[in-house]
Amino acid sequence: MPTAIIADDEELPRSELRRMLAELWPDLAIVAECEHGTDALEAIHALRPDVAFLDIRMPGLSGLDVAKAAAGRCRAVFVTAFDNHAFDAFEAGAIDYLLKPVARERLAQTIARLRERARSAEPIPDLAHLMARLDQRLRGEGPAPIRWISASVGDTIKIIPIDDVIFFQSEEKYTRVVTAADEALVRKPIKELIEGLDADQFWQVHRGVVVRAAAIARVQRDQMGRLTLALRGHPETLKASQAYAWRFKPM
Repeated sequence: MPTAIIADDEELPRSELRRMLAELWPDLAIVAECEHGTDALEAIHALRPDVAFLDIRMPGLSGLDVAKAAAGRCRAVFVTAFDNHAFDAFEAGAIDYLLKPVARERLAQTIARLRERARSAEPIPDLAHLMARLDQRLRGEGPAPIRWISASVGDTIKIIPIDDVIFFQSEEKYTRVVTAADEALVRKPIKELIEGLDADQFWQVHRGVVVRAAAIARVQRDQMGRLTLALRGHPETLKASQAYAWRFKPM
């Protein structure tokens, strides 16, 4: 039985896609539904679905980030409202995509292609270059980048330049913001902070940890395969989950 996950931060598109898939592909088992890119990547790592239906714009990791991270593990079908980008970026049918609101006929065509590729055992192509090009276009339409972090400490407001931040770490209802010389807590969760961070400079390495890439001095893997990050300019170490091990593959 083929399996799939659906990742979209809005309930209505998720439920509508699930309903249409049940009608058009009744033998497909939906093994997970995810609201965030981080959840989607962890579901792909844990459940190994055959197909991932990924909304391009999601909190945390985008659908493009998830697909690049999960390359070779499953086929990705992007669900997007960015029709002005789709037709030239998803050229020649190289990447499957569905425009919102998803049309029944279009979904049926996508399912037919997925089934044919599965029957022919066609390898999953490496489309990192094509996805990177689309990602570069879409970044201009995202939220304004974070340049300063304002954090309350008693009666004082700390202003922390984003260039000073080494890592962010979830702590219950707060997010810990750590620099080489100081730290503070903010109420904004990591999944919202990520939206304003430069994805090339700040890497999510765990559901609750985002670290400046340039601050990573080395990565240690223990006998169980668990990853520990040593940092430049800070004595703490950070844990990275297996879902993000792809970031540390040797060149």
